[in-house]
Amino acid sequence: MTELLDTLATTRQRFFDLVAEVRPELHRYCTRMTGSVFDGEDVVQDTLAKAAYALAGMDSAPPLRPWLFRIAHNTALDFLRRYEHRNVVPTADIDPLMATTGSLERNEHAPDAERVELALEVFLALPPVQRSALALKDVLDLSLEDTAAAMGTSISAVKAALVRARANVAKPHTEAGARADDLERLRRYAALFNARDWDALRALFSAETSLEVVSRVERHGPAAAEYFTRYAEVAGSEALRLEAGSIDGVAVIAVYRLATSPLPAYFIQLDWRGDRVERVRDYRYVPYIAREARYQAG
Repeated sequence: MTELLDTLATTRQRFFDLVAEVRPELHRYCTRMTGSVFDGEDVVQDTLAKAAYALAGMDSAPPLRPWLFRIAHNTALDFLRRYEHRNVVPTADIDPLMATTGSLERNEHAPDAERVELALEVFLALPPVQRSALALKDVLDLSLEDTAAAMGTSISAVKAALVRARANVAKPHTEAGARADDLERLRRYAALFNARDWDALRALFSAETSLEVVSRVERHGPAAAEYFTRYAEVAGSEALRLEAGSIDGVAVIAVYRLATSPLPAYFIQLDWRGDRVERVRDYRYVPYIAREARYQAG
């Protein structure tokens, strides 16, 4: 049994090594599709799990990048169907007349990267097909051919979606702020961490607390509190400092490595039940989220 587990762990790590280079791009795409860096990471993990399962039954591996984007596209659409409760605009319903030469000439130049980044808050207002086309073509700079392949549609349909998406992307959007009580809880948590008061932090956990160190490990109940044993070992050597803030209206903890950068290195999400921590999601091992997040100190 031990040898089998070791083999599975080795195979899993080899797969993650194989997809490491494309994973940040997948996350960037999935974030644009879901409207959340954290939901985007969930979709990435689902994508990689499906890919690993499918790869195990193949005689030879397909071209990795387009294949993973295709899986990510379908997984993101499944996410939107489940959680946004909206109908996906069928590709076949896109008016092909919108992709004529005359229509496209008026929009022949894609928005520059800065403009796209500044307009990301309106992605959730776009139908998923438009959102996907804009993310793949204008944000990730895929060709029309690769965009169509990832979406499983035609180049003319992609052009039509881009025309509509680019017309919608400048619409105003008001972002909701994080709840004051959530921020206050996180401020207390951050203050305890910065004081290295590990016993007080453990006391915030209950027998029902669940912990996920994303992409690495999950723990529940008393085992979850062992989380702070590891942080007690690294907090000093890495000069870690925590700060409460928000990302897209969601209260989060930003973790800084003071010796290496003035910017957040990664984030931690906490869910609460009263004054006790119900759930922890620690993104220490997926640092690319910090590059994508529009973080605001609280």
